[in-house]
Amino acid sequence: MRKSSTIALIFILSYFNYSHSQTFTNYTVADGLIDNSVSCASIDNNGSIWFGTQNGISKFDGSNWESHTTTTDPGMIDNTITSIHTTSNNDLWIGTDFGACMYSGQNWTCYTTNEGLGDNRVKYIKEAPDGKIWFGEYDGLSIFDGSNWTTYNMSSGLPFGGIQHIEFDSNGDAWLGSGFGGLIKFDGTNFNIYNTNNGLINTIVNSIAIDGQNKKWTGTATGISVFDNNNNWLKDYTQMYLLPPPDTLNPVIDLDFDSQGLLWVGIYVDYLLDGGVAMYNGFSWVDFNMSDGLIGPVITDLVIDDLDQVWITTGSGISKLTNVPAQIKEKNDLNIIVYPNPSKSNFTINNPNKSDYIVKVKNLNGEIIFYNKVNSPSIEIELNARPGLYFLEITDENNRTYTEKIIKT
Repeated sequence: MRKSSTIALIFILSYFNYSHSQTFTNYTVADGLIDNSVSCASIDNNGSIWFGTQNGISKFDGSNWESHTTTTDPGMIDNTITSIHTTSNNDLWIGTDFGACMYSGQNWTCYTTNEGLGDNRVKYIKEAPDGKIWFGEYDGLSIFDGSNWTTYNMSSGLPFGGIQHIEFDSNGDAWLGSGFGGLIKFDGTNFNIYNTNNGLINTIVNSIAIDGQNKKWTGTATGISVFDNNNNWLKDYTQMYLLPPPDTLNPVIDLDFDSQGLLWVGIYVDYLLDGGVAMYNGFSWVDFNMSDGLIGPVITDLVIDDLDQVWITTGSGISKLTNVPAQIKEKNDLNIIVYPNPSKSNFTINNPNKSDYIVKVKNLNGEIIFYNKVNSPSIEIELNARPGLYFLEITDENNRTYTEKIIKT
C-alpha cells in the first residue's frame, strides 16, 4: 500500500474508532504477566483469570498478578502451556506437550500416558456437566472421572487429526472439533461426523460455540458454519473480519457468546500476519484490530467474564475489551441496516428515521466516491468502483454519524 493510502486509512480507522466507545486495556510483562506469548485463558469462580503462556502460568485477580513455573512450582510438568481450564470446584487443569496437570491451589497432580491419558500432547481441556474432565489430544479424546480414564482414538471411530475443541449442548451431547476431520457429535457411544458433505465449510475445526437455541457455531480454518438445533447446516460466515480482496476468508481461532447473546470471534490470518476480533450482533459484524487498540494481531484465545469484558490473548500480550454494550447501542442508535455486505455492486440502506440524512462512501485514501442527500427510509446505492474495502458514512440532521466498513467483491 502506498504511504498516502496508509496514512488515510489510519485516519479513517481512527475516526471509525472515535465514533464508538469501546476501550482496550493491555497487559504485558511490564504489568506482571509472566510472558507476552499467551496461548490460552480461563476464568475461575472468583473472577480471577488464569493465562497459559510459553513460559508458565499467570493469574490475574484484577489488581495483582501471580505466576507459576516449574521453578516456583516443581510439581508442574512443563512451562509451555497448550490449554488451561478452571473447573466448577476451582481446580486448575493445564495441558502441555508432556501431559496434563491439576492444581488444587496447593498441590500439583500430573497425568501422562503412564496414568491412562491417551496422548501426552494435550490440545484442549473441558469440564463436562457431570464433572468429568475431557481432554482433546493430538491422537484423540480422553475422559477422566477422578479415578479412571477412558480413551478414544481412530480405532474407536474418531477421524484423523485429534481433538482441539470440546463443547456440550443442552441435550447432553458432546461436540468435538477435529484438527482435520470436521465437526463430531458424540452421544457417549457413537461418533457422528459432519464434514463438507454435510455443509461444513472446512474440516479443520478450531472452536465451537452453542447458543441458546442449540445452534452449533463452528469456527473453522476458513470461516464459521452454523448448524441448527436439528444439526442441519444453516449458513456460513466467511467475512467477519473484513480484508481487502482477494484475502477475504477468515480463519477462526476461537468463538464465544457473551451474556447479551453477542457472538465474539477471534481471527488470525497467519500468511498476512493480520488478525483481530469480530462481534456479531444478530444482523451485522463489527471488527476490532490494532488500529482500535488491540495489543497484537496473533490471536490465540478469548474468554468473556461476568461483566461481559472480552479478554483476548495474543502473541504480544493480553487485551481486555470493555464498554462494548454502550458501543453496540451507540452504533445502532439510528437503527440503520446495510445489506448485502460484502456486495458485488449495489448496497441497500434501510434507515427508519424520517429526518434527512447524508450518505457518503470513502475509499482508503479518504476520498469521497459517493455522495447523496436522502429523505426516504430506504436507498439503494450502486458503487462504481473497483473491488476492495470502503467506508460508508451516514450523517443525520442532528449530526449523528453511523460508520460501517463495506466490501465490494
